[in-house]
Amino acid sequence: MKVMKSLKVAVVALAASVATLSASAQDNTLLGAGSTFVYPLFSKMFSQYTATKVNYQSIGSGGGILQLTNKTVDFGDSDAPLNADQTAKMSAPVLHIPMTSGAVVVTYNIPGVSAALNLTGKDLADIYLGKITTWNAAEIKASNKGVNLPELPIVVIHRSDGSGTSFIFTDYLTKVNADWAKRVGKASAVNWPAGLGGKGSEGVAGLVKQTPGAIGYVELAYAKQNHMPFANIQNKGGKFITPTIEATTLASNVVIPADSKVSITDTDNPKGYPIASFTWALIYKEQNYGSRSKARATELLKLLWWNIHQGQADCAPLNYAPLSKSAVKVAEQILKSATYDGKAIL
Repeated sequence: MKVMKSLKVAVVALAASVATLSASAQDNTLLGAGSTFVYPLFSKMFSQYTATKVNYQSIGSGGGILQLTNKTVDFGDSDAPLNADQTAKMSAPVLHIPMTSGAVVVTYNIPGVSAALNLTGKDLADIYLGKITTWNAAEIKASNKGVNLPELPIVVIHRSDGSGTSFIFTDYLTKVNADWAKRVGKASAVNWPAGLGGKGSEGVAGLVKQTPGAIGYVELAYAKQNHMPFANIQNKGGKFITPTIEATTLASNVVIPADSKVSITDTDNPKGYPIASFTWALIYKEQNYGSRSKARATELLKLLWWNIHQGQADCAPLNYAPLSKSAVKVAEQILKSATYDGKAIL
């Protein structure tokens, strides 16, 4: 219920924003909505793109998917590919265009502890399952020798809204903890076994900052911009990896399928950070729907083409990993498959 309420509020807010635009302004403004994960990057990209105006609403991946389903935006953005149910609700095929890859980090508020903590995937899942309940638990101490961990209750913080960041996080937990996979699983919105919900990255961050003993998850760019501590996470090779652009790039250096739908959590790369993901712009393959003009569809494709090329220069300064050459090639082919009246736009 909390997830649906938050999502409805976000949708109403976006609808109000769209409604305030005059018909002529809408013709000159592309509308997007979705991922908060990619918002810092999109804000920079779209401020520099001069060919047309872009109004992007950071309402969470679930909200962006819903808006695209309702055809009230030109593009959505999601940190998870559409699932079977979401795909079935779309009126036509939807393309997934990778925009960048980024890391989800685990942040915390432990008074008196300034060292970067080491956390295993299993222990992290057990914390979110409510099985590990204090910071000085034996499991956490075993990975943090020499750190004076207090006997302080762990307060679990998670997203309350449908979130691609949550999908990335739960996708990882599902791979590394069998109990989590059985009891909770992966989704943009799950039935959290424990904790408090915060809306958006700002909600999670706010709760973590004001709650001694709290633990939460946000994107790397958000954590760095807000000077939040974050943990090193153990990868498949047994090494505790600090989330960095380089470690995220190594995690995303995989074979990209033709539809670009791939999970890069729990990477096999021995130096890769294990909680990382691509984020995808979502558009209808056939762009002639509703009252859309060919000119508007062309502007949308030009924008996304610019994003995967010139726009990539903004990734690293904002702590996102630029697309690899192979990912760019896949993205190009996907964009070239978009049509208007059945004819390629690009």
